[in-house]
Amino acid sequence: MSQDFISHVFDTPDRFASLTDTEKAQLAKDVSDVIRELDHGTQSVVEKSAGGFQVNTRAKKAILLHFRLQKMELIEVGPFHFVDKIPLKKWNGKEGVRVVPHALVREGAFVESGAILMPSYVNIGARVGSGTMVDTWATVGSCAFIGKNVHLSGGVGIGGVLEPVQASPVIVEDNVFVGSRAILVEGVHIEEGAVIGAGVTITGSTKIIDVTGKDPLVLKGRVPKNSVVIPGTTEKIFPAGRFGVPCALIIGQRKESTNLKTSLTDALRDFDVAT
Repeated sequence: MSQDFISHVFDTPDRFASLTDTEKAQLAKDVSDVIRELDHGTQSVVEKSAGGFQVNTRAKKAILLHFRLQKMELIEVGPFHFVDKIPLKKWNGKEGVRVVPHALVREGAFVESGAILMPSYVNIGARVGSGTMVDTWATVGSCAFIGKNVHLSGGVGIGGVLEPVQASPVIVEDNVFVGSRAILVEGVHIEEGAVIGAGVTITGSTKIIDVTGKDPLVLKGRVPKNSVVIPGTTEKIFPAGRFGVPCALIIGQRKESTNLKTSLTDALRDFDVAT
């Protein structure tokens, strides 16, 4: 067998269907090893280095093969019953994570010691850093990277990105505030210290317009470090006429003097923006 059997099977069309019993057992072991490492935090789908953030495509391939290898089964968690392929993470109380009832984390996701999970959902392959709060009914999608000391406010939606395997998942760096009901999807990258106001939606194609200078500066897919962002609209011409479409507006920068523990409300009030 090849040294990297996971990539070999994934990258070869129809290879999965022709696996022998021995090969299938080997693949299941290799995939299980990756899922366990993701679950324990010794491996990550998004890897941070001095050169920036890189996508571990082999880990994503392992997750996708895991879905093919696993069978649907009844999963019992206390009085609750689920029918799924991926079990929920089993906490032993020694992880240092506060897990409020109805906070669900799928096996293969890593939550670092010091994080707080209110009733919420963290999908397989995701990583949540120390000091981060995933607030009520917030969701962290598959393979998303959430840094340290992040606040995902109530109802925030962090999208999952599994395919294509080379696509970057959503990245939210350290010390970011994400306001209630904000949505970040399609591999959007929120750099350190940014403040995302309530109701902001950012996709891969959303215009992120910096309006702090004399002329607007348009970005896509990335919110720069310490930016304060609110919902906005921009005009677009359609065959039927001119209409406003959603965008995100960068209205300023967080002050260096602002304590990282300050509330989202206070950060937005610095710019006279109502929350």
